[in-house]
Amino acid sequence: MIFTKTKQVVLAVSCMVLMWCPTVHAMIYDYEIKVQEMEFAWKVDGPELRIKLTAPTTGWLGIGFNPSKEMKDAKFVLGYVKDGNTIISDEFGTGEIKHERVEKLGGKSDITLVGGEEKGGTTTIEFTIPLASKDTIGGRIDPTGETVVLLAYGLNHDTSKLKHKFRTSININLSTGKCN
Repeated sequence: MIFTKTKQVVLAVSCMVLMWCPTVHAMIYDYEIKVQEMEFAWKVDGPELRIKLTAPTTGWLGIGFNPSKEMKDAKFVLGYVKDGNTIISDEFGTGEIKHERVEKLGGKSDITLVGGEEKGGTTTIEFTIPLASKDTIGGRIDPTGETVVLLAYGLNHDTSKLKHKFRTSININLSTGKCN
């Protein structure tokens, strides 16, 4: 009986440690694209989009969706890992070369952090976002149509206020994984 209780305690403690671990979780993704050295993996999961970003930096990573011109009107998610903690920011493109936190614009963040990790000079962040923003800021992502996806990462600084080292734009059908 004591041996069984010991097993139960060890199992319970192990589960609690796994639940509190701030590293990347093993989510399943349907598609993955690698552009130069940056990777974007995703899965359309009902009303949400699961996302994993990986890049060769100990700085920030970012993704944007459906800008009208340059960065204007795009929904952005920026994130980095600092001291083992993953920090993410829900932002909106307020100009061609400017974005601001949605909270500053009167909205509410609708990102769900899954995890993040910095290892060997590479940063990975995982999160989910709703396909339809819950407020008027951020718009809607139609996974069956063509989505303009902006990818970027910054130099080795834990702040998203510094300019990107890499950036690109791709057109993707998020439901099929087809790039145009």
